[in-house]
Amino acid sequence: MLFQLNTSDDRPIYAQIGDQVKFAVAAGSLKAGELVPSVRELARQLVVNPNTVARAYRDLQNEAILDAVRGTGLQVSQGAVEVCREARRGFVRRRVREVLDEAKRSHLPFEEIEAILREEWGRGQNGVAATESKGGGR
Repeated sequence: MLFQLNTSDDRPIYAQIGDQVKFAVAAGSLKAGELVPSVRELARQLVVNPNTVARAYRDLQNEAILDAVRGTGLQVSQGAVEVCREARRGFVRRRVREVLDEAKRSHLPFEEIEAILREEWGRGQNGVAATESKGGGR
């Protein structure tokens, strides 16, 4: 399982780690009962202080997403999938709302916003913008 930190993200590193675990569970990359990397292992992978990873894991335990398994480590809890899917929806919804608010403030017409959304969705799905793949674009 690979985690990546976004240095341009304003959120604390422990929150980014927590969200990535939630997104991995929501997407099925981490399944109920599966162990997450140890604090030391993930801290070494991300080149962060182990206390940062420990805080993220502690928060995830408080949210009932991770359970401690005595002598083994932390595993994804049985009820985590739906909790994580809801968290992912909420996260994306907040981000989309921010973008839409910005677009409205800049007086972009709805059709243009929709076109941008479709283009960016295509870029994310195919690795290239939808208009570029149709011969348009740059």
